[in-house]
Amino acid sequence: MEAASVFLQLAAILIGARLGGEVAARLGAPSVIGELAAGIVLGPSVLGWLEINDMIQLLAEIGIIMLLFEVGLETDLGRLARAGRKSVVVAVGGFAIPFVLGYATSRYAFGQEPIVALFIGGTLTATSIGVTVRVLRDVGRQNSAEGQIVLGAAVLDDILGVLLLAFLFHFSSTGELDLGGTAQLLVLIVAFFLLAPVAAKFVAYVMGHYRQLAQLPGLVATMIVSLIFLSAWVAHAVGAPELLGGFTAGIALSRRFVLPLGVALRRDARFSREVEQDMKPIVQLFTPIFFVAVGLSLDLTAVDWLSPFIWTFSIGFAFIAITAKIAAGYLLWREHWLMRTAIGMAMVPRGEVGLIFAELGRAAGLFDDSLYAGIVLVIAYTTLLSPFWIKLFYRLYGERRELVTPAA
Repeated sequence: MEAASVFLQLAAILIGARLGGEVAARLGAPSVIGELAAGIVLGPSVLGWLEINDMIQLLAEIGIIMLLFEVGLETDLGRLARAGRKSVVVAVGGFAIPFVLGYATSRYAFGQEPIVALFIGGTLTATSIGVTVRVLRDVGRQNSAEGQIVLGAAVLDDILGVLLLAFLFHFSSTGELDLGGTAQLLVLIVAFFLLAPVAAKFVAYVMGHYRQLAQLPGLVATMIVSLIFLSAWVAHAVGAPELLGGFTAGIALSRRFVLPLGVALRRDARFSREVEQDMKPIVQLFTPIFFVAVGLSLDLTAVDWLSPFIWTFSIGFAFIAITAKIAAGYLLWREHWLMRTAIGMAMVPRGEVGLIFAELGRAAGLFDDSLYAGIVLVIAYTTLLSPFWIKLFYRLYGERRELVTPAA
């Protein structure tokens, strides 16, 4: 591939992602929808100017790792602890119910193989923290009782989703559900989650302490990116997906991170803010490439849109994706129905993590064009429509005292 062609493709991807994100934001939709649409327009579905190649695939993988780093960086384990039992109940229900329903439906109603059904169920589990936080902030409810429960549950949902992703990655690599291998992977992942953040926090502490001695600017960004890539390599070495390394590095560098077993290095809040500030442009550069690449991977011309399958699958699983999360909110049976409904609705958006599941399933050769398109449609439904119905719900019921008063 000629260098000039690479530069032209990169320019098209970045400009397309920016324009698509801006249009989506102006329409009140999450920017991820616009970036996904940009990939569809530039790819074989519409214009046919770009297609997935090794270069784009590599940059998209870096984008996934950076995206999960940002998710980890924004993960507030303290919020999860403060929200307590209610967040745990909603998170576990919001993880287990859609996963079981998604697996059972795809396995027995659509006749998919077990590993394919597991991936489909996995795409329905995680809640998009970014979309949820944005919507709650728009309606002024991020600090409300239901807002704290939702944000705490979304944190745990992401952790469970990433762990499930690691297991499914292992299954797709080995081609079998090996209980011994699964147990070994679990031990390695637990060890990685305990040790990697501690090591990363120590490196960050040393770097923060001595950064004033650097003669050249850019030390923080350079070292943090190196730390992320090193964590990704270690994650791969223990048999987990590389993005797990980005997630744990983000958790370790979060201002809200507390080291396990009560051992804590002195936390430097100013340094943590500097990490967030320096890394934000890098994350914003790479993560849109991943979403554009998802759109490029979709060949909508290869999908038989007259086939009942694509519509039955996407609408059926969208129904499961929505009702399963709302059902998780109703597990808090002592709360008023308005609060339970608000919590369940706020857990519906899938967004980034769902697309990561779908992309790994496609890359592993588990999803054909129709199945992949159907899954992306389900994620798009939940991500695009959720902000509008949540805002409508609060416009109608937001002043009701029962909604903001938790049960004793």
